[in-house]
Amino acid sequence: MFVFVCARCDAALTAPLSQVALPLHARQTYGNGAQLPVLMEAGTFAVDPEPWGGPWRGWDEVDPGEAEARGIYAPVPRVSDGTPGAVVIAPGDIRGTRLIPEKRGGSCCGLDGADGPNTACATCDLPVATRVDDCSLWQTTRLGSDAVRQVLVGGADAEPLSWTELVQSAEGMSPFEPVATWGGRSGSGHYWSWSPRWEAAAGHALAHLLVASEGHPVQVPEGLTADVFQRALDTLLPAGPPRRHAVLAGPGRPAPGTGVDILLVPIHPQTGQIWTPTGPAASAHLVPLPLGVWWWLVSPRTYLPVPASGGIPRDVLRDHPVPPRPDRLFRADRGTFLNTLVRLPAVRRPWMRGVLENAMRAGRADIF
Repeated sequence: MFVFVCARCDAALTAPLSQVALPLHARQTYGNGAQLPVLMEAGTFAVDPEPWGGPWRGWDEVDPGEAEARGIYAPVPRVSDGTPGAVVIAPGDIRGTRLIPEKRGGSCCGLDGADGPNTACATCDLPVATRVDDCSLWQTTRLGSDAVRQVLVGGADAEPLSWTELVQSAEGMSPFEPVATWGGRSGSGHYWSWSPRWEAAAGHALAHLLVASEGHPVQVPEGLTADVFQRALDTLLPAGPPRRHAVLAGPGRPAPGTGVDILLVPIHPQTGQIWTPTGPAASAHLVPLPLGVWWWLVSPRTYLPVPASGGIPRDVLRDHPVPPRPDRLFRADRGTFLNTLVRLPAVRRPWMRGVLENAMRAGRADIF
């Protein structure tokens, strides 16, 4: 495990932490006035390799060669010149710090980090981190890579779980959940919605699916997978043969059959590595999904009715009443989709230009 200390005075700034992969929804902005929970699990940290926050430059101020060197292959509204490599942790894992009141940023219901580091070392006053907890943003504390040092404590982390071990202990991530809001006169409330994490995961995967399509229509499995992806794929891709086929694949699943072009596979939550197949399927295009989302798609749960007599079986979800489905069709997170797509080199291919233009049009908002 590791503790992060102040780069100036060596004061400890965090609880002991184990490293995991950065969640795909780390940069998601969700809804209007939503109270999103904490991004990172307690006792974990992740490193964000990309710059975050100001100062900013417009796209016309960035040389094409510089943009490509930074892994950006299509125009974006603005580019961050912040320091890359921030250490992302749960706010509850911070130690020995104080907030800087004048660094509130453009906050609405909390802190948004727009004014830069807003948390200082309590020992030497060096600005070391940025606390983010404003509405519509995931709650995090981001330690500046130039303001802290990583110190090994209590021995190295245990080896990451194998795929077999992960599958044995995996828990699906429900596609539906209540989203808390900042209420008006009556206080805070909530509404039942598609999961923000699912919408971000779908946005990330949809970008990879479009690249894997090579400009042809794509068919995904029926059921929830189709609810999540098919409408967007049919809207953004041209119609007509030949059609490419995508299936769910991964540890513990039967080997994909012949004629499969695209595999929807899980991401290792500790290492961030994508599961890779062997054999004939090794040449298929891989589309990554968070393990919890992938697990729910391959092992969907159904909400069974309460039996007319007798007790409820042990393995039946005990929600009374049954949780409702959201009142709208599924929509992928547009910001995550675009942020992913512009960082895939294939976006420079001529046929992808039309896809990107379609995604940017306001008239396509029904899929995002």
